[in-house]
Amino acid sequence: MKKIFLFLAIIPMFLLGSCEKELLNPNAATSEDVLNSVDGLLGMVVGLKRSFSVGATSTIYAMVSANGMTTKELFVINTGNADLASLEAGAQTLNNNNSFVRNIWENCNIVNTNSQILIDNVDNISDAATANTVLAYAHLFKALAIGTLAQFFEQVPVQTSTSSDFLAGKFATFVPRAQALQEAISLLEAAAALNVTPSALFNSKVGTDISINNALQALLARYYNMVGNNDKALEAAGKVDLASKSIFKYDVLNQNPVFRTSLVNNNTYNGVFNFGLTGELAPDPADGRIVFYLADNPATNVKVQGFFKSDTDAIPFYLPGEMLLIRAEAFARKGQIVEAITELDKVLTKTNDAYGVNAKLQAYSGAQTAEAVLLEIYKNRCIELYMTGLKLEDSRRFGRPGAPSSERSRNFYPYPINERDNNPNTPADPQI
Repeated sequence: MKKIFLFLAIIPMFLLGSCEKELLNPNAATSEDVLNSVDGLLGMVVGLKRSFSVGATSTIYAMVSANGMTTKELFVINTGNADLASLEAGAQTLNNNNSFVRNIWENCNIVNTNSQILIDNVDNISDAATANTVLAYAHLFKALAIGTLAQFFEQVPVQTSTSSDFLAGKFATFVPRAQALQEAISLLEAAAALNVTPSALFNSKVGTDISINNALQALLARYYNMVGNNDKALEAAGKVDLASKSIFKYDVLNQNPVFRTSLVNNNTYNGVFNFGLTGELAPDPADGRIVFYLADNPATNVKVQGFFKSDTDAIPFYLPGEMLLIRAEAFARKGQIVEAITELDKVLTKTNDAYGVNAKLQAYSGAQTAEAVLLEIYKNRCIELYMTGLKLEDSRRFGRPGAPSSERSRNFYPYPINERDNNPNTPADPQI
């Protein structure tokens, strides 16, 4: 992660109703300096990446951990970790004070707010290539923030609010998650239409860790899939270069938060044997992804590996296998079973994945029915996309047993207490 980032919350504001958080840094540049400076705005782009991905309170750490507990991918080693234990238990045990739920909520709202600030001030950059790339990144992260919230909450605020709004009694409003996903899609479509080529200045200040046009299409494919737009999901996933990488990069100062916070010790959480999958969902013992994600001898010594082995392991922005499985699912839901199996086989027989996530199995030989193929697709999403934070959404979309069950402990999360205490528009919590 570049060391030049600026702390994002340089402008005093109340974020989407969570009004007790006024994030000021007396040593930072003033908001006017940042917003009227090319370097300042480029620094904010770096800050968006960092805010989402670095630290024990980051969205990535909270999302991976919460999703893993709720969907039984992970288990709590020490039940003294009360917030993790309540996610694992789920149902009514999970309350509005849970720090993981709060961190998903607050950090996504911060990323949303700061992305909008970039969008509103991009005209201060005179170079068109740089300005368009900043605009594309701002749309990308705004969409990612909204889309991530929609994976965990029934309703989502999509518009940002300022301190002036709060003082005037104008509180953030909420929309159903399906509408929020459509908002994320609109943002991504607008950015994709720019078809940007990052300038040398942008690359020197922000880096090339994210292949912006591929990342935009990957997120479009993900959210089209979530809302059931099969044709658009097929189109977007087909545009992603599967050999290209987009990553959140870490170093000894900006460390991989999942490894550093939970896996560096043996006292927080760990992976579950066979990804927590049993019965008809259990993986083939020969599946190469078991070793990749769960250790050299997972039958006797499960230890999360994959993208969480060290402080400096990069975390993918998306995985190539997700694009293949989106295409397989879209074809299956359209009733094009032969085409669905063709895409599924690309995952099952894969040996050249850009990140090394290779099943190295035989082609699918099960029943050629939509029901059977969709079950196999879900199973492979659970394995291929292990610890990506996507399983709770998948579990609901594929109609898996609802909470509380052996497969997931909640359907949606309650709204954090700080939002409820400061925003009268906060919806009622879901029962489970």
